[in-house]
Amino acid sequence: MKFQPSMLVPDFVRTFEPYIPSQPDHVLKQRFGVDHLYRLNNNENPLGPPPAAASILRSMDPMMVSRYPSGDASDLRTKLAHHLDMGPDQIVPGNGATEIIQFVIKAFCESGDNIVTADKTFAVYEWVAEFSGIESRLTPLRDNRFDPKALLSFIDRRTKIVFVCNPNNPTGTYWTLQELDDFMQHVDGRCIVVLDEAYCEFVEEPDFPDGSLLVEKYPNLLVFRTFSKMYALAGLRIGYLIGHPATVYDVCRTRIVYSTNVIAQQAALAALDDKEHITRTRNMVRESRNYLEKEFERLGLPCISGQGNYIVARMPFNDQLAYRMLMKQGMMVRTMTGFRFPNHIRITLHSKPVMQRFINALEHVLDQWSASTRNPV
Repeated sequence: MKFQPSMLVPDFVRTFEPYIPSQPDHVLKQRFGVDHLYRLNNNENPLGPPPAAASILRSMDPMMVSRYPSGDASDLRTKLAHHLDMGPDQIVPGNGATEIIQFVIKAFCESGDNIVTADKTFAVYEWVAEFSGIESRLTPLRDNRFDPKALLSFIDRRTKIVFVCNPNNPTGTYWTLQELDDFMQHVDGRCIVVLDEAYCEFVEEPDFPDGSLLVEKYPNLLVFRTFSKMYALAGLRIGYLIGHPATVYDVCRTRIVYSTNVIAQQAALAALDDKEHITRTRNMVRESRNYLEKEFERLGLPCISGQGNYIVARMPFNDQLAYRMLMKQGMMVRTMTGFRFPNHIRITLHSKPVMQRFINALEHVLDQWSASTRNPV
């Protein structure tokens, strides 16, 4: 019998389409006929890494890459523990938050189990569960916020994990400390609750909770954080998990050691000390958010603007068309149909001059669309 790889693929995997990442910038510029390209699609920090981390990258001894890194990122865990006032055994670094999501699902879920999250949030929770043969139960947002009552109503005896993105990507809404504490009490230890704080460093509101302060009170709480967003180390792929020592120990049963490379570990170590970098980034985000909110109102485009370094705008036409038209102006945005927000685009907040160029490009696109509807071919 002739071998066919698909014969070995589980039925639930056959239903998935492979994720196709965007092409490299030089290919996209050639394809769309532009000499510049602003990446406003992935919520990257345009200021780049903190100066101390950048210095580490410039001065890295090439011989370091000939040796395996610390298998459990020992120095980074120790420093994070000092910053968070907890033990190193409460922290697990990983190759970006995506790998850590895999660690947690593998540690706690088996066939027949389910995870619960929202329908309009970071899609990787849903994807990793489904890729693993675990059911994803998706609750609707309420006023663009995670709805605690809906989440609780979806939990049953086979629910192992609830994922809450705080602040939520893409809406920027968040639970307060009181809301989070109430939710944890109602869960009452029935399942793991993952609090994804990938964008926590961007939040300046006083009622925003620090999830790390609750892991002793709630051993079933795990907190995700990343160096990709605020600290601008997205290309190095490094994030980490925080939790109660006993819960973290169970996660460590399924983690992959040596998954965070030596350069990522050293850059993350340096980045942690730079408070001025956070202030500069917050100032840029605040200025650009205020500017875009006013411009979207002027243009008659409804927007969703909360916390984080992004803003979502509703277009008067298909988001894929908006993407292609903006790419021809050198502006790369994120289409939102995949987030279940059809006809919306998400824009990463950049410096104000770039935001001004984006608005100019957007006005040109809107004029083109308006002209095409008045004079259809």
